[in-house]
Amino acid sequence: YFATQAEKEVLITGSSRMQERPISVLVEALNSLGADIQYSNRDGYPPLKIKGQAIEKEKVKLPANISSQYISALLLIAPSLPNGLVLELIGKITSVPYIIMTLSLLKDLGVKCDFQGQTIRVAPMKQAVTGNFVVESDWSSASYYYSIIALSAPGSEVSLSSYKANSLQGDSVLQHIYRDFGVDTRFEGNKMVLKKIALTKKQHFEYDLSKSPDLAQTIAVSCFGLGKGCVLTGLHTLKIKETDRLLALETELTKLGAKVSVTEEALFLSPNGLINKDVTIDTYDDHRMAMAFAPLALCSPLTINDAMVVTKSYPDFWNDLGLLQFELREI
Repeated sequence: YFATQAEKEVLITGSSRMQERPISVLVEALNSLGADIQYSNRDGYPPLKIKGQAIEKEKVKLPANISSQYISALLLIAPSLPNGLVLELIGKITSVPYIIMTLSLLKDLGVKCDFQGQTIRVAPMKQAVTGNFVVESDWSSASYYYSIIALSAPGSEVSLSSYKANSLQGDSVLQHIYRDFGVDTRFEGNKMVLKKIALTKKQHFEYDLSKSPDLAQTIAVSCFGLGKGCVLTGLHTLKIKETDRLLALETELTKLGAKVSVTEEALFLSPNGLINKDVTIDTYDDHRMAMAFAPLALCSPLTINDAMVVTKSYPDFWNDLGLLQFELREI
């Protein structure tokens, strides 16, 4: 956005971890379009010094196997460019549902766009749009309630809003995955009700999370809390998030007594009915580490360090948990 604001200069920085997250793929793409972005400290990483420019070029190539966030970032500014954007994606495309969701939202706003093969075309939009749009709630945030219900006594339920059964969000796969853990999902208007029913006797599960990698931490903790094993694959993007989430999961689950190992793109958890008590969970400046491990308190007392790291995405998380009334299941 700032790269397209002619004659405007800004410095974008962030936490120490944010300054360790690579951004060169997006910077190089923008600069190839005519932007003026420089690294004020270390090449390839924030902080970024940006001098806004009038972007005239419309064709750009982008590696598609790293993060869909770079793609969405370009798509969101595309309609404001005088000639629109033709984005050629190189390599296997990561997190396709997020790209589809971005394009769908643009279409809802009247933007003409097309996604064929490895190429996305977005037409310029000459006229401003006005109107009211309902924004669906975040399915990633719903995952923690799925985990809570999975770890609760049969009959437990919680209502969440606003969600759609046919959501474009990749993380809406939760409603299918958590059936394996005894959670039924039903929709009543714009409300979603989660209810704990009978748990399957199956001891091991395998999920390809390449289209919903943000669910990995929650699912791994749910499996551990239920004494189940799992293999989670498609997780290569987790290495460059707020922390190395695969390594963080391995470290914290091991503290709790789990038999777990990770590779560059997968996590392997063995079935284990024992949970170490009074463990302190480190969060590594990662909001999802705090929220993913919180439901495990239903199974064993634990402490979460830097609990307010959740303010990045869900400031009221702990307050909302306090509104729930729990009945612990037998372990």
